[in-house]
Amino acid sequence: MNKVYACIDGLANTSAVIDCAAWSALRLGVPLELLHVLQRNMERPQVTDYSGSIGLGAQEALLAQLSELDEQRGTLAQEAGRRLLAAARERAVALGVSQLDTRLRRGDLLDTVLEMEPDARLFALGEHYHASAASRIHLDHHVERVIRSVKRPVLVATGEQFEAPRRVVIAFDGSPTALKTVETVARSPLLTGLPVLVAMAGVETTLARQQLEDARMVLTAAGFEAEVDLILGEPEEVLPALVKSQHAALLVMGAYGHSRIRQLIVGSTTTTLLRLSEVPVLVLR
Repeated sequence: MNKVYACIDGLANTSAVIDCAAWSALRLGVPLELLHVLQRNMERPQVTDYSGSIGLGAQEALLAQLSELDEQRGTLAQEAGRRLLAAARERAVALGVSQLDTRLRRGDLLDTVLEMEPDARLFALGEHYHASAASRIHLDHHVERVIRSVKRPVLVATGEQFEAPRRVVIAFDGSPTALKTVETVARSPLLTGLPVLVAMAGVETTLARQQLEDARMVLTAAGFEAEVDLILGEPEEVLPALVKSQHAALLVMGAYGHSRIRQLIVGSTTTTLLRLSEVPVLVLR
């Protein structure tokens, strides 16, 4: 658990992923590694099979041309990857990162991430399909697959720009797993010094208030400035607006379990809160 890995792909929010990964590495005091994976299915153009309508000689010539194009495509992808990593390195250095490495791999992103996991403190990656309403949710499989599979924290950049968080909002439901998330935040050097709001969506009950107070006490005992809030409504309906109102916030939530909050990450509505959040999301195991 020695590095922050930034999984970059050259798409619109790559800069945000680099920035949030650099911020994380500096706060944790660990090296940053910039990782770009050339996925095999992205390197090969789709080709129609004409083998039944052309002669053997023509087919062999076509296959030779396709093989040459495949090789050229792979070479260009590698060069583009090297340039991407070089530019990312420059950006990370400009942000103050001195312990820095880059890695260009070929294969599947999830397989690569799982290979790196034993040495990972945190993974940072970008979400590409942002939704403006709960009815317009798009699945972003590379994000969901990583969150489902790794046991390390995952920091997701949900926009094209990253602003260093000045406040933390914890999505809380009162369960033992949610309290464990609070305890993880309380121990984390990543979030030390940031004020924390523990937010629960639901109905007003004595039990809910006691659970929120227990969470607040854990954080204050660790030296955090902590507040709590109980909001009437469903998490995906009320939490995004609350988080947005906090300005330069980081949303933190747990990644597994069966309560309403965690179904947003691993259930049928997996991507709802993540897609609607306009601030970075830290998912803890």
